[in-house]
Amino acid sequence: MLQSRLMKLSRLAQARCKYTLPELPYKYEALEPVINRDIMEIHHSKHHATYVNNLNATAEKVSAAVAEGNAGAIIGLHGALKFNGGGHINHSIFWENLSPNGGGLPTGDLLSAIEAEFGSFDQFKAKMSAATIAVQGSGWGWLGLNPDSKRLQIATCANQDPLQATTGLAPLLGIDVWEHAYYLQYKNVRPEYVNSIWDVVNWEDVAARYAAASS
Repeated sequence: MLQSRLMKLSRLAQARCKYTLPELPYKYEALEPVINRDIMEIHHSKHHATYVNNLNATAEKVSAAVAEGNAGAIIGLHGALKFNGGGHINHSIFWENLSPNGGGLPTGDLLSAIEAEFGSFDQFKAKMSAATIAVQGSGWGWLGLNPDSKRLQIATCANQDPLQATTGLAPLLGIDVWEHAYYLQYKNVRPEYVNSIWDVVNWEDVAARYAAASS
């Protein structure tokens, strides 16, 4: 009787927690020439979509394992949940961090915080670019906010590890350095891609995330 009720609750949770691929706030070609249409279409409609599909499939397996009380199965699904869930979280932030009207400098409280922490915007940009370019294999470069000290920090994460769950930092700006994010256009020249992406950074979105994380 109890097992039946748990399984019913698990199915209800699955129905309510279906993850979906977010629509981009711009067209695939909108970020050209920094990121071309082919990369954006494949990156969003194929790679991100795969993370979403696999996350939903993994969530169903987790729910079933919880309903069965199978602790071993739950633990065994941790890797898939982290990878696909992280891929969905990271890319959902990444798309909003970019804009065809982006680039330039941040303003207001965000700029003040960057200057206070790194000395100047140019010094921040150089440090974050260097850290992101240096990621070994696949991963992400991040600007995050430490929720305890309220200070900005640069961090990197391997693979699709989500920043907040991995480091405790609130994610503000992420740069994807998986090869699928740039290879069709920049080949293996990661520094050119990282140095170019600043021209489409959506500082309004980053500032909004900073304000929310600071409150």
